[in-house]
Amino acid sequence: PDRPHRGAHRGSARSVFLRPVLVSDTVDLPLQRKVNTGGNGGHVRIGELAEQAGLSTKAIRYYESIGVLPEPARTASGYRDYASDTGERLRFVRSAQAIGLTLGEIREILAYRDRNDIPCVHTVEVIRRRASEIDDEIAQLERMRSELRRLERRARRLRLEDCPPAGICHVIPH
Repeated sequence: PDRPHRGAHRGSARSVFLRPVLVSDTVDLPLQRKVNTGGNGGHVRIGELAEQAGLSTKAIRYYESIGVLPEPARTASGYRDYASDTGERLRFVRSAQAIGLTLGEIREILAYRDRNDIPCVHTVEVIRRRASEIDDEIAQLERMRSELRRLERRARRLRLEDCPPAGICHVIPH
């Protein structure tokens, strides 16, 4: 009845009850969660991380839910306990967003690093593809601007009293 869960201590077959848990130990729980049993060891709570990164705790939890951040260990009382390098990861995310990368693209880049692969070749491809998409968007915006300028010139030639009562606005042909 009081048999401990096998593999409860750092993935080994030894039970957590066979020796005392040390302050710096992390205990693997059966629900796939890790618990930091103390000794802050470079870990930060979500509020501290949010403040350091200039983000809300809600944003950090969102990044976690979509896989941009790995699920952190938990303290014995259930608080998120992020590794000290999480701030660096968040700085990368913010920098990548600032140059127009989507969270999906950022997640792909981070996945390379998480697999211990160098992501730079993939990153350059993502940047090239994103720049090409922006070129297409700019071309579309330029066409739209030209059409708006044409409609503006057309509107100057039209008389307001000529707007048919059955229509909405004769400036925009429909």
